[in-house]
Amino acid sequence: MTRLMVLGLLMMRSMSGYEIQSFLQQSRTDQWAGILPGSIYHALKKMEGEALVRVENVEQTGNRTKATYGITPEGRTEFLRLLKESFALSSVQLPTTLYTAVSFLHLLPKEETTTAIDAQIQLLKQELADMKAGQVEKEKAASIQEYILLTFENMYEHYEVQLRFLRKLRESVERMPIDPASDSLTKETPSKF
Repeated sequence: MTRLMVLGLLMMRSMSGYEIQSFLQQSRTDQWAGILPGSIYHALKKMEGEALVRVENVEQTGNRTKATYGITPEGRTEFLRLLKESFALSSVQLPTTLYTAVSFLHLLPKEETTTAIDAQIQLLKQELADMKAGQVEKEKAASIQEYILLTFENMYEHYEVQLRFLRKLRESVERMPIDPASDSLTKETPSKF
């Protein structure tokens, strides 16, 4: 993901690692794309070694050095390959960790389960708000193409679907009878060994 994003941004114009990082943070792209700030610099150095990008300019400001990178013809080829490959992968990522936890929620006391679900709901609400704020920032910087707006809409719908699921799950947990087995699992029992 990082390689595709960095090469894609360099397809638009030459940028420094800091400029790439700033763009991703201002538009909140780093959140949905899962790109860590340090991974940008690592990717740039690695791709420079692979001749996918090249340093076009180096500026010295005090103790800091700022390198501006441009994409090479090989980098353009790699970008197009990664772009095509991205459309071939499944575009649905299921929350498998959550689904696994749900499989065993009957083993957790009801109160702990509802507290955990509430925390997950709050987390998703905050992420959704951040995504919407990112769209606003992107719209301030430049006009947004229709396909980008469709992407935002799709992301929001994914969040809404997950929030609906969590709310229904919480209601289901509230209706569950208290299971003495789950309550005893959380209490310490003396070891027989």
